[in-house]
Amino acid sequence: MYLHALATAVPPATFTQAQCWEIIQRSPTLARLGRRTQLILRTILKGDSGIATRHFAVPAIEGVFDLTSDQLNAAFRAEAPRLAGRALTDALAQAGVTVGEVDALLVCTCTGYLCPGVSSYVAEQLGLRTDVFLQDLVGLGCGAAIPALRAAQAVLAAQPGAVVACVAVEVCSAAFYLDDDPGVIISACLFSDGAAATVWRSTPSPALAGLRCHGFDTLHLPADRDRLRFEQRDGKLRNLLDPAVPGLAAGAVSRLLAAEQARGVARPLRRIIAHPGGRDVLDALETALPGFPLDASRRVLRDHGNMSSPSVLFALEEALRDGRPGADGDWWLVSFGAGFSAHACRFGAV
Repeated sequence: MYLHALATAVPPATFTQAQCWEIIQRSPTLARLGRRTQLILRTILKGDSGIATRHFAVPAIEGVFDLTSDQLNAAFRAEAPRLAGRALTDALAQAGVTVGEVDALLVCTCTGYLCPGVSSYVAEQLGLRTDVFLQDLVGLGCGAAIPALRAAQAVLAAQPGAVVACVAVEVCSAAFYLDDDPGVIISACLFSDGAAATVWRSTPSPALAGLRCHGFDTLHLPADRDRLRFEQRDGKLRNLLDPAVPGLAAGAVSRLLAAEQARGVARPLRRIIAHPGGRDVLDALETALPGFPLDASRRVLRDHGNMSSPSVLFALEEALRDGRPGADGDWWLVSFGAGFSAHACRFGAV
């Protein structure tokens, strides 16, 4: 399938890590945390986490840790469709596609639950046709963007003339939680909000020189499920983040890459675009993938933090600013997260 547009969106409210520390210092929640927990917060937010700024969609973020589960869900319901709609509007404009030409809308998210899903709200917001195929992929975590693209490929295989829009959107600030668990604390210091939208067709885009995704692959490691997942605590989402996650990510990505290289595809891989899960994750990945610097992923982490599922598409957008893959080799997109799971595909020109 061929890429016709890629657009991203973040909330206008931007905070440095130092500002985040100041917000937490003013929060009544801080007094309920242990001294060691407070030290972890201060060390990450005032140290070198690889993150300069993050963006939050939840209004009045200063009180986010004291919001009820109902208030957090209401924020997700309001802000996720708004972010997704902004990104998709820009993508459709880039592609020269009207809202009436969209045949399918796929949305992935994990930071809130709506029924009907976010796709219903976005379809209404943009004025899509009432017979557009809507599909929501929920619960795939940070790795969801690539499985969503694989689902888009399936739609195009069944309906080759279709225009398929695909959106990854997360309001991680609606899933913020603080207690004395180090993994929970680290999560609160890394995650941010954003959306990425893509438009796909079965025919090449002249403007994008026939860039396409193909060669999808996936890996599931359920034995490690509890090392990275959401759980419910007092009605709120609470992120479990084990210290082993950087090594798990590096190991899973290495296995996927070995499988891809064993297929003997004639066109080599020239660049890897990875989900920027965090500084330690990127360090582990670069160690496991010698010869493939993850510079675009590091820039996205620096400017936005970890936005969960949209992040790998932000990294792709960043890499495309440097140039495009050519006939001499493909790029390889890889994402990973809850499950524990990892997903990959080739991205290149015809």
